[in-house]
Amino acid sequence: MISRITGFLIEKMPPTLVVEVSGIAYEIEAPMSTIYDLPDVGEQVTLYTHLLVREDAHLLYGFGRSGEKTAFRQLLKVNGIGAKIALAILSALSLDELRGLVASEDAVRLTKVPGIGRKTAERLILELRDKISHPDGSVASSPKSSLTEDAISALVSLGYSERDARVSVSKVENGLTLPEIIRQTLQLISSN
Repeated sequence: MISRITGFLIEKMPPTLVVEVSGIAYEIEAPMSTIYDLPDVGEQVTLYTHLLVREDAHLLYGFGRSGEKTAFRQLLKVNGIGAKIALAILSALSLDELRGLVASEDAVRLTKVPGIGRKTAERLILELRDKISHPDGSVASSPKSSLTEDAISALVSLGYSERDARVSVSKVENGLTLPEIIRQTLQLISSN
């Protein structure tokens, strides 16, 4: 499995990206939310990836945040949702909006996403109800919540327990960027 790619962005033709890593160019499909946040062509980029192996192709999907990758994988498990529709959902809705629509069971708003009909929207809500909410059962509604979850994911990947990471991140002041949140949290943890 290819989990993450860091390399130079050499082409950006939405929804397709080409990232060169050590002389190998990877073609990656990404949601528009990721594409909007990418640097200019020629700059270095890191993408969280999901490799989808089909009988006729190996397809690589890339995401700017690990939470988007997780949501993509959860969407693929829903009956009737393929990679193309999952990308369309993540392009049309932020993770917080998706969580909110699932929690409020707003099938009408989900049908506004291209490729999602009423029955698919209802199935999506039914199957994701317990899977896409935050671990504490709340629904994120602010960018800070997304940053907080990204910081917690980063700390867990560094070897800290999710509980310790969550407690430490909650003590960090508001209005910081993701790297600043992680840096301050690591300082808090090391001072304990």
